[in-house]
Amino acid sequence: MKYHFEIKGLDCANCAAELERVIGKIAGIKEANINFMTEKLIIECEENEKVEVVEKMKKVVHKEEPDCTIKEI
Repeated sequence: MKYHFEIKGLDCANCAAELERVIGKIAGIKEANINFMTEKLIIECEENEKVEVVEKMKKVVHKEEPDCTIKEI
Protein backbone atom coordinates (compact mmCIF):
# COMPACT_ATOMS: atom_id res chain seq x y z
CA MET A 1 0.00 0.00 0.00
CA LYS A 2 1.03 3.60 -0.52
CA TYR A 3 1.17 6.03 2.38
CA HIS A 4 1.37 9.80 2.05
CA PHE A 5 3.28 12.17 4.31
CA GLU A 6 3.93 15.88 4.51
CA ILE A 7 7.64 16.59 4.85
CA LYS A 8 8.63 20.09 5.99
CA GLY A 9 12.03 21.69 6.39
CA LEU A 10 13.97 20.42 3.39
CA ASP A 11 16.45 23.04 2.21
CA CYS A 12 16.94 22.02 -1.42
CA ALA A 13 16.00 19.55 -4.12
CA ASN A 14 19.36 17.81 -3.78
CA CYS A 15 18.67 17.17 -0.08
CA ALA A 16 15.26 15.76 -1.03
CA ALA A 17 16.81 13.43 -3.61
CA GLU A 18 19.42 12.18 -1.14
CA LEU A 19 16.78 11.64 1.55
CA GLU A 20 14.58 9.79 -0.94
CA ARG A 21 17.51 7.48 -1.76
CA VAL A 22 18.22 6.77 1.92
CA ILE A 23 14.54 6.16 2.76
CA GLY A 24 14.26 3.80 -0.22
CA LYS A 25 16.94 1.57 1.32
CA ILE A 26 14.99 0.96 4.54
CA ALA A 27 13.96 -2.69 4.90
CA GLY A 28 10.27 -3.05 4.11
CA ILE A 29 9.99 0.01 1.87
CA LYS A 30 9.38 -0.99 -1.74
CA GLU A 31 9.45 2.56 -3.10
CA ALA A 32 9.92 6.10 -1.80
CA ASN A 33 9.23 9.37 -3.62
CA ILE A 34 9.77 12.91 -2.37
CA ASN A 35 8.42 15.91 -4.22
CA PHE A 36 10.46 18.88 -3.02
CA MET A 37 8.10 21.50 -4.44
CA THR A 38 4.91 20.13 -2.85
CA GLU A 39 6.68 18.87 0.31
CA LYS A 40 5.12 15.43 -0.09
CA LEU A 41 6.61 12.00 0.62
CA ILE A 42 5.01 8.79 -0.62
CA ILE A 43 6.22 5.40 0.51
CA GLU A 44 5.04 1.96 -0.52
CA CYS A 45 5.18 -0.92 1.93
CA GLU A 46 3.12 -3.83 3.19
CA GLU A 47 0.25 -2.83 5.48
CA ASN A 48 1.40 -5.14 8.28
CA GLU A 49 4.89 -3.53 8.24
CA LYS A 50 3.72 0.10 8.23
CA VAL A 51 4.25 0.96 11.92
CA GLU A 52 7.78 -0.46 12.01
CA VAL A 53 8.74 1.09 8.66
CA VAL A 54 7.44 4.55 9.61
CA GLU A 55 9.41 4.50 12.88
CA LYS A 56 12.60 3.57 11.01
CA MET A 57 11.89 6.23 8.40
CA LYS A 58 11.42 8.95 11.04
CA LYS A 59 14.74 8.01 12.67
CA VAL A 60 16.56 8.13 9.33
CA VAL A 61 15.03 11.47 8.41
CA HIS A 62 15.94 12.97 11.79
CA LYS A 63 19.51 11.71 11.42
CA GLU A 64 19.95 12.95 7.83
CA GLU A 65 17.91 16.17 8.07
CA PRO A 66 17.42 17.13 11.76
CA ASP A 67 15.25 20.16 10.92
CA CYS A 68 12.72 18.12 8.91
CA THR A 69 9.34 17.11 10.23
CA ILE A 70 7.14 14.33 8.88
CA LYS A 71 3.41 14.01 9.35
CA GLU A 72 1.10 11.45 7.77
CA ILE A 73 -1.69 12.92 5.68
